[in-house]
Amino acid sequence: MPFRRSLLLTGALALGLVAPWAHAAKDDRQKPLNLVFDKQGEVDKVKQRAEFNGNVIMTKGSLMLRAERMDVQETSDGYYQAYATGATARQVQFRQDRDTPGERIEGRADQIEYDTRSETMRLVGNAEAKVMRGDQLMQTMSGASLNYDNRTERLVVETGASSPHPSGRGRVVLMPRNPPAEPAPAASEPLGLRPSMNLTPRQPQP
Repeated sequence: MPFRRSLLLTGALALGLVAPWAHAAKDDRQKPLNLVFDKQGEVDKVKQRAEFNGNVIMTKGSLMLRAERMDVQETSDGYYQAYATGATARQVQFRQDRDTPGERIEGRADQIEYDTRSETMRLVGNAEAKVMRGDQLMQTMSGASLNYDNRTERLVVETGASSPHPSGRGRVVLMPRNPPAEPAPAASEPLGLRPSMNLTPRQPQP
């Protein structure tokens, strides 16, 4: 079994990293799951399981999950667990709006597991995620897997062989929240004019 290390980010130390992930759009929690797909799908009502294939797109409010294949399992208490896998050279992708206007979360991985009951998202294999504000990158993180719990605001970045970075390392980049303002240009002051000679016309001598 390959050696794997985990970096747990929580509490005050991780507040700067976790806060942008927290508070994904609250309205999404009560929205239904919608799925569209290109190839044959199957729904087993007895096993409470469904299988979808071919450019599968799942939406739940502002949350969008795109994969080549997706299995959706309904739990006994009426929640859903989605298991999404990608294709060669095409990873699973997701995005979700935040409560903060204009901000969103985007991510990709070889596999993504999503649980509506625990409100957790697990990105497995060459996992990368970023927080965007419009076109501006706010934060980015990557590793062998990323595990996020939206309710407890905890993020675990796991390192390992399937990390997109050399030697299986993890990576976190935190952009400044409030970039320093450009210094205001110095106000130009009017030049003081001091004549270098007496310009008063001389009176003619008698």
